[in-house]
Amino acid sequence: MSRYTGPTAKINRRFGQNILPTCKAEERKPYIPGQHGPTSRRKLSEYGTGLIEKQKLRFMYGLNERQFRITFERAKALGGIAGENFLRLLETRLDNTVYRLGLARSRAAARQFVGHGHVKVNGKCVNIASYTVKPGDEIEVRERTSSKQLATRGVEENQYRSVPAWLSMANDSLKGAVTRQPAKEEMPADINVQLIVEFYSR
Repeated sequence: MSRYTGPTAKINRRFGQNILPTCKAEERKPYIPGQHGPTSRRKLSEYGTGLIEKQKLRFMYGLNERQFRITFERAKALGGIAGENFLRLLETRLDNTVYRLGLARSRAAARQFVGHGHVKVNGKCVNIASYTVKPGDEIEVRERTSSKQLATRGVEENQYRSVPAWLSMANDSLKGAVTRQPAKEEMPADINVQLIVEFYSR
């Protein structure tokens, strides 16, 4: 399954929460998509509930099914609590870290920002969105004018969104750092990751 590039409102309405950036369409139609949306009374099976949680998290981070499954298998191989490992691997992707630092308006914009070579990690250009950052890594915007302009615009758009405690950010120099691994309470709380673990363990 390829990465979703369609209307964000449709996804948010489908799951009943803001998975992707919001828009006015959600205010006009605050119900699930489809002709039966306003009167729908869906009853979900155990499988369906797990599937929805999986899809919510997959759309949130913008991964296709293959990337998502590979990340889950990596999380299981780490030992410990698979669900927490899984969320931590997703949070420490370079594109998500750029988004959390406030350098891009959305994860999709952050992925494009990384892919176009605007980001350096520890002084080296990294254009792989799935690159995993580690404590001690320094993330900065390249010195190119276009890179600086895009990052500055991102910082201005995200000035009211706080940077999580596991990261540090200097807006004036457009440099950030990973100070530690994200804690459980700093990762998405509106996702029941245990249902995802059970879904993939069938």
